[in-house]
Amino acid sequence: VMPKPYAIRITATKVMIDALRRNDGKITKIDNTFVDEMEALRAEVEKLNGEQEKLKADLKAKTEAFVSKMKELDQKYAFAKKRIKVDVPQVSWKEFGVDATR
Repeated sequence: VMPKPYAIRITATKVMIDALRRNDGKITKIDNTFVDEMEALRAEVEKLNGEQEKLKADLKAKTEAFVSKMKELDQKYAFAKKRIKVDVPQVSWKEFGVDATR
């Protein structure tokens, strides 16, 4: 069984907390301290979830920038490698980090 998504679980917890507060004393073994602790945890989880979502967005943006720059770098590398093979004797290619194969 797949667990419910975090947002749904957080919302369900909020609904439960509100109902527990309205029905104070009707649920055995659950007092105000328990509900306060549950509410504090819910608030902390919600805050951490927001921070995590921002990090995911930042990571996505950073990955896109990295991939774009890597593509540019690969193009420059390929161009330079072709020029080296044209302008430099094969015996000297290794100095440029180019394999001595045509």
